[in-house]
Amino acid sequence: MAYKTHMPAIDWTHIYKKYKGQWVALEGDEQTVIASGKTAKDAFQKAQQKGYTKPILTRMPKNLETYVGFGI
Repeated sequence: MAYKTHMPAIDWTHIYKKYKGQWVALEGDEQTVIASGKTAKDAFQKAQQKGYTKPILTRMPKNLETYVGFGI
């Protein structure tokens, strides 16, 4: 049996540009925005009102910062 060893990267650039600093509810494809809000609860409730019971919630950062390194 073959196992998938990695997942392809998803480009959220377009989502980030439109929803900076907001919480977004995504469809299962992890690319389609269902709803957004200032809080996770807001985004979740808006998604529920549209009939989605288990959206993927994530927060788009206000700023993108580069981090190179590792922690010990």
